[in-house]
Amino acid sequence: MENLQALLHGFAIALTVQHLALMVIGVLLGILVGVLPGLGAPNGVSLLLPLTFGMQPVSAIILLSSMYWGALFGGSVTSILFNIPGEPSSVATTFDGYPMAREGKPTTALATAFGSAAFGALVGVILITFLASWVAQVALAFGPAEYFAVYFLAFASFIGMGGAAPMKTVVALAIGFAIAAIGIDTVSGSVRLTMGIDELLKGVSFVVAVMGLFGIGELLVAVEEELHARAVSSKIDWLEVFRAVGRLPKHATALLRSAAIGCWMGITPGGPTAASFMSYGIAKRFSRRGQHFGSGEVEGVIAPETADHAAGTSALLPMLSLGIPGSATAAVMMGGLMIWGLNPGPMLFVDQKDFVWGLIASMYVGNLVAVALVLLTVPVFAALMRIPFVIIAPLIVIICAVGAYSVSNSYLDVVLMLGFGVIGYLFKKLSYPLAPLVLAIVIGDKAEDAFRQSMLMSKGSLEIFFDNRLVTSLVIAGIALLLLPLLLQILQLLRGGADTRDEKVKVT
Repeated sequence: MENLQALLHGFAIALTVQHLALMVIGVLLGILVGVLPGLGAPNGVSLLLPLTFGMQPVSAIILLSSMYWGALFGGSVTSILFNIPGEPSSVATTFDGYPMAREGKPTTALATAFGSAAFGALVGVILITFLASWVAQVALAFGPAEYFAVYFLAFASFIGMGGAAPMKTVVALAIGFAIAAIGIDTVSGSVRLTMGIDELLKGVSFVVAVMGLFGIGELLVAVEEELHARAVSSKIDWLEVFRAVGRLPKHATALLRSAAIGCWMGITPGGPTAASFMSYGIAKRFSRRGQHFGSGEVEGVIAPETADHAAGTSALLPMLSLGIPGSATAAVMMGGLMIWGLNPGPMLFVDQKDFVWGLIASMYVGNLVAVALVLLTVPVFAALMRIPFVIIAPLIVIICAVGAYSVSNSYLDVVLMLGFGVIGYLFKKLSYPLAPLVLAIVIGDKAEDAFRQSMLMSKGSLEIFFDNRLVTSLVIAGIALLLLPLLLQILQLLRGGADTRDEKVKVT
């Protein structure tokens, strides 16, 4: 009851003309940041942060958080229309969103993505509103062993529930781990796998890898399959936007499951990217149409988008209540809080109630503003699919090249992007899954750091991963997922043997 009263007070702060205008400006800037590959929400918020130094903390955080919501929504646009993820967490959306757009249903794909994202964000905000104290207790229990267990569970979910051949998934993960290891070892400080190239000391940028694997890789496949233009023949219908959103309740199970995964991964160190991948893999395993995933399946868009936004929203909770950012963007925002003279942590809810509850209330309103703006622009974005392929192809190359170069102003990044494009092409031709590769590149180094820190703490003993109920549960769940393909194979062999014996009995 106390939380509800505080939330109502927060709405009184958030629902002013000034703050509503800041929400609109922030969301529009965020959509632009999300649409442009190479920027991303963390960079966008970082660029905007200096402009907030002269603002009141509540107004500043509303502007930054609204930009965050807009970037999360905007990242889905290029993922669906051009197969170029604007945000790292939008990668999984490309798997079914882009094929759906290519089939002539870009409006349906975009509207489904935005509607699912709005639901995930709403669940995340509700979680922050009502479960702040419980979540703080759970997050406080996380040490290096728990961090590694979460990452291990994310990797294992792809092997056990990803749908691809387990060995191909393992190979993709191994390549991703090798790429993530390039650069300076954060634990020992030694240089690894740079081959004497100084520019590789910083490691391989995830943005560069993603634009190559998806943007250039898909372009190479498209050029091979069809050199002519492939215009979308579907009519852009405003009503289809609302029809697509209206059909979402039919997928209530996928929505709720993905929101739960997203909230969990947002609170824990998994983050939105890992949440979207895990949600997609689990949805593919449990869906009745799992075999159609990758060819434009609706649930293949719903699952990652819902989890992405649920994780992105709930990631702000540990940042506010514990001073532990759950995502890169949350870390930038936490820096802003400190610059404004606020100390993230449990006392923030006591000493700065107007700030905390004004922010939480603005999350409800800001997400509604973001949904309204992106839905209104769906037909505009969808119309881009009617541009001939001969024009779109060079445009994609230019966008990818500019995005790769802008990451660190390095020509080597452009070369690496082209190399990743070849890898993406080969993976598609050989039917190797890209999702595990990308996930390993994103969080492979974090998983390694957590594992090595755990080993240092336990003096090399693996018992640390069975030290308490939380880490034990996570590790056992991961091991179960790893063994799942083997168990299913054994069951199929037993069933095959039983069927053979039955046939012999019938013949006799």
